[in-house]
Amino acid sequence: MPNLQFAKAFRRHVDCPAAEVPGTTVGEALAAYFADHPLVRGYVVDERGAVRRHIAVFVNAQQIDDREDLEVAVAAGDTIHVFQALSGG
Repeated sequence: MPNLQFAKAFRRHVDCPAAEVPGTTVGEALAAYFADHPLVRGYVVDERGAVRRHIAVFVNAQQIDDREDLEVAVAAGDTIHVFQALSGG
């Protein structure tokens, strides 16, 4: 199973411990995590299920570009990292 980890900045707002989750795509893994941690969902995805604008999701060291369908494949041993993206100048 992939491992889902959240940046420390998230923990200021909501309890989001790292966890191994079932799923073969980023979307499936996130859905499985949100089933156990429903309060985290609103911080990561919008009402349509798309990754929020100021959130960055990585699989291992590669940032994902698919912010809506979340069909990026994941496998056992992969790590999905969720960060609050920085913006501004």
